[in-house]
Amino acid sequence: MSELSLDLPRLQASAERAAQLLRVLGNPDRLLLLCQLAGGERSVGELQATLGILQPTLSQQLAVLRREALVSTRRDGKQIHYQISDPEALAVIGTLYHLFCPKEDT
Repeated sequence: MSELSLDLPRLQASAERAAQLLRVLGNPDRLLLLCQLAGGERSVGELQATLGILQPTLSQQLAVLRREALVSTRRDGKQIHYQISDPEALAVIGTLYHLFCPKEDT
């Protein structure tokens, strides 16, 4: 018997959670949104202006992120602000940013 005890049901559940996160992150618009939100809370208007994602697409992708509990919202009058609420998603976005985002010239 191996020294490493494999908890297969737990491993399978973790693999399913990871696969679901990767499915959500598999959309370029959602990746852009999460990259912006990794820097802190942003309003819908700020996201639209910064990323150039048209309103119907922006609303649709933010709805997916909310449904998957990756982001949370805060209302300030008519403004809705978004922030990343899932620490695992934030960690993955940080790794992706480090690997794929262009470095600034010094």
